[in-house]
Amino acid sequence: MQEVLNSLLELQVIDEDIGELERSKVYLPEMIGNINGEITTLETEIAENERKLLESKKKQKQIELDIETDKEDLAKYQKQMKVIKTNKEYDALITEIDNRKQRISDNEDEILKLMGIVDECTEKLGQLKSNLEETRETTKAHLENLKIEMGTLESKINEKIKQRAGLIKNIDRKALSMYERIRKGKGGMAVVPIRRKACGGCYKQIPPQMTQEIRRGDKIFTCDSCGRILIWLDEE
Repeated sequence: MQEVLNSLLELQVIDEDIGELERSKVYLPEMIGNINGEITTLETEIAENERKLLESKKKQKQIELDIETDKEDLAKYQKQMKVIKTNKEYDALITEIDNRKQRISDNEDEILKLMGIVDECTEKLGQLKSNLEETRETTKAHLENLKIEMGTLESKINEKIKQRAGLIKNIDRKALSMYERIRKGKGGMAVVPIRRKACGGCYKQIPPQMTQEIRRGDKIFTCDSCGRILIWLDEE
């Protein structure tokens, strides 16, 4: 019977490996997605700042041209002031001159704002590109390993299933059925060792007499509290 118990323990290890591999089908893509998402977020921020920088420079250039045009008009109107003959012409020119001066002043203020945006975007772009390069560099090997692991999952699972099939051929049907039922009911551990004179699953103390019988390995014992199969390991 001890051989059966050892086989059940070995079977449990295989089942745990299969379970972990199956869970990897979920968390590995999530990990890959998180890494790619981090890179994509940085790339998006870079693209947005580059767009903002380009638009600000373009707008600044256009305003500078508008200022030059207004300055040319201003110079022209100021020359005309020397040759006007009527108050009506004078008032009209003064209005145009004031308008040009105000537009020049407003546009110069706008250029200062745009220069601030350009400086801010330039600085931020440098930091973002540095972060992106660092992120790509630090995650490259990890990402490649995750993808390799993803690609080998099915073969690993199939290999474990093959091992399982070979092992259960030699396990007593009744003991195997008990194992499967307990494992399903407990959602995992069906066979647990005695640790410090207690069940390794629920930690309830095991009576000394029962411990001695389990140690002999003549038959299968289950914990009175949690129902798991108890086994004695030499390290205890």
